[in-house]
Amino acid sequence: MTTGDVLLVCSGGGHLRQLAGFAERLGYAPEKQVWVTFRNGLSESLLAGRRVVYAPFTAPRDGKNFAKLVAMSGSVFRGTRFVEAVSTGSSPAVAFLPQAVMRGIPAHYIESAARADGPSMTGRIIAKMPGVRTYTQYPAWADDRWQYRGSIFDEYEPGPTERSPRRPRRAVVSVGTQEGYPFTAMIAAAVPLLAGMDEVLWQTGDAEVGGLGIDARPSVPHAELKAAIRDADVVLTHAGVGAALTALEAGKHPILVPRRAEAHEHIDGHQMQVARELSRRNLATLRLPEDLTMTDIEEAARRTVQTTVPPQFTLLPTRGVKTLR
Repeated sequence: MTTGDVLLVCSGGGHLRQLAGFAERLGYAPEKQVWVTFRNGLSESLLAGRRVVYAPFTAPRDGKNFAKLVAMSGSVFRGTRFVEAVSTGSSPAVAFLPQAVMRGIPAHYIESAARADGPSMTGRIIAKMPGVRTYTQYPAWADDRWQYRGSIFDEYEPGPTERSPRRPRRAVVSVGTQEGYPFTAMIAAAVPLLAGMDEVLWQTGDAEVGGLGIDARPSVPHAELKAAIRDADVVLTHAGVGAALTALEAGKHPILVPRRAEAHEHIDGHQMQVARELSRRNLATLRLPEDLTMTDIEEAARRTVQTTVPPQFTLLPTRGVKTLR
């Protein structure tokens, strides 16, 4: 456990959920944590009571806002003496970790659990930076540069399964909020299967669902969504890491429907990697929209997930760091 202040920097969504989990496993006391991330419902809820510097939202290849991130990094480092800097990506990692290295601060980058086949673009950039220690959450592609120390999913294991099938009455359907990437296929596939339920929360992003006859909400506050998932019989969600972790944390075995790049539902295929990994661990059911059935929904409602004590996540020592005087 470190005794000084620690800089925890990342973008939102799954990156934030993962870094919060790793911060706990690394033993960082809440009062020693200084966060840099994007402002949204999740960050405001998850980081309540922490010191937070909200960064300008920076989309992929958003040069203008990335320049703002780099500019603000100087004031963050000048305002606090850090003993360590840790990130799970994305753009804030590239803006802040090199600055940490130049100031002699040990810097660590943990690649997202969404990257089962190799590093992301952010990870490839970071890996070229001397002085930053890099970690993968998958032993299959660990090497001398990318060390394996465990996964955020190690915190969960399959729970008991109900013996008798029952028809679920309450559901949550959530597709996330990726602007410009509607996930209409998932919503359209779920509508006829959930039509007889007593209560369904439909979080639909920017999909056009006017003709589907549902009470659609583009976004739902994180606290409300979390409570609805806790009370639901079954959860159907896109296969984002943050969405999956929210369901697992609530003890649910979610049905993960991955967004696909070839269907213009995301920029790449990382959600398929997440869904495959959680399916392999028996923590979720992977289904494409065209394959989803009522049997899937009933089976997922019978299954549970429980938390377990994960192995300690240890950071590597840093060497050869150039100090900025």
